[in-house]
Amino acid sequence: MELRDDNLDRFEAEGAAPLPDTETRGQVDHDGARIWYASYGSGTPVILLHGGLGNSGNWGYQVPALIEAGHRVIVIDSRGHGRSTRDERPYTYELLASDVLAVMDRLKIGKAAVAGWSDGACVGMILGRTHPERISGVFFFACNMDPSGTKEFVATPIIERCFSRHTKDYAALSAAPDEFDAFIEAVGLMQRTEPNYTIADLADIHVPVVIVHSEHDEFIKHEHADYLVRHIPGAEMILLPGVSHFAPLQRPAQFNAALLAFLARIPA
Repeated sequence: MELRDDNLDRFEAEGAAPLPDTETRGQVDHDGARIWYASYGSGTPVILLHGGLGNSGNWGYQVPALIEAGHRVIVIDSRGHGRSTRDERPYTYELLASDVLAVMDRLKIGKAAVAGWSDGACVGMILGRTHPERISGVFFFACNMDPSGTKEFVATPIIERCFSRHTKDYAALSAAPDEFDAFIEAVGLMQRTEPNYTIADLADIHVPVVIVHSEHDEFIKHEHADYLVRHIPGAEMILLPGVSHFAPLQRPAQFNAALLAFLARIPA
């Protein structure tokens, strides 16, 4: 039976499915932080970048599907998220992108596809523009590339359940479990003020890109997704019906099918 968790009741109570066991995991010391990573399987590499306030465990429904499809899957806890640490500097998406490159270097991965969710999507897009020699394609799910792309925030029960899970996970995983409020403030500042890509910046992206937008996304305007498709050379659009900003958790089979189809058609 296909898993559905449209209201995130299961996610709030249990989290996503547990990540598989692997001996290939560790931390990279990079630019004032220790960045946690894990690698699973073998084959064409795919890097999964989670959203703001989350952690790699949010990809629990995606990792097994990608392994089964013949991919090497790398998950990374973003700086200050999950098991990764941070220093006192403000967050920037460029800094988070540099952490991804550090993990790729540690794992001797010359080139990989990136599937990003929310903040992770922005990081993936920045990598696609600034380091196209390292990125084979960007699956850009549920994010904006300038502040005009976001909706006015409205708290909903689904968002509250997601936040509840993030709160529990941060307390369980973080090396600084008492700093959650400061962490939220720092991430929120980045989200409110970045990224600031212009049309010229978008036109400078030359790796394969698919813009993936959910029918009921709580944070990102549909017209912004359309705008990105128009201005990124060769970009395509995928609309996920019936789900929201949390599609990888709500209807994993639907999300995974879109991701696997994209990976199948991009050059390795």
